[in-house]
Amino acid sequence: MNQPLILASQSTIRRELLQNAGVEVACQPTHIDETAIKAAMLAQTARPRDIADALAEKKAQAIARQNPDRVILGADQILVFKGKIFDKPTSLPEAKAQLKTLRGHTHQLLSAAVIYADGVPVWRFVGRVELTMRSFSNSFLNAYITDLGDDLFTTVGGYKLEKSGSQLFLSVKGDYFSVLGLPLLEVLEFLRGKGICQK
Repeated sequence: MNQPLILASQSTIRRELLQNAGVEVACQPTHIDETAIKAAMLAQTARPRDIADALAEKKAQAIARQNPDRVILGADQILVFKGKIFDKPTSLPEAKAQLKTLRGHTHQLLSAAVIYADGVPVWRFVGRVELTMRSFSNSFLNAYITDLGDDLFTTVGGYKLEKSGSQLFLSVKGDYFSVLGLPLLEVLEFLRGKGICQK
């Protein structure tokens, strides 16, 4: 393939995951109204899995309209706890509140990926991971929040497993890459079939 895969995202970690796996990738972020899409789907009692899938597709679709001859990857991640969807925290108090809510409990991360080729969706996958947080102390939480700083606002749940966020957990059941925001192994398998990755 002469042209690189387009990642419909400005996510640094998703780009790095693909590049580290040897995939040539160009990033082109989208500007879809995720809040409105979530609200509309929740009003129709859509499942969290379907919301994650729809958001990933909308991102890929937006870039595919501008690049109909390219292969586009859209991805999105949703955190679900007791039936409620968590968004990325936008402030330190919100991040702290989210982590306190999740503390000592198990929640799910749904990582969706949708690929467009020739202007149409050709592949989709939603990875599901169960994560159990330990009952960490308030002093640990305060130190963690100070350590992570603005990184708290870049991920749902306010944690990064690849950094000190690993200290928050007792167990993780599922694919590590999906926790980071992309079901990488499944994406790579599809790309090999398309000749984008070496078989």
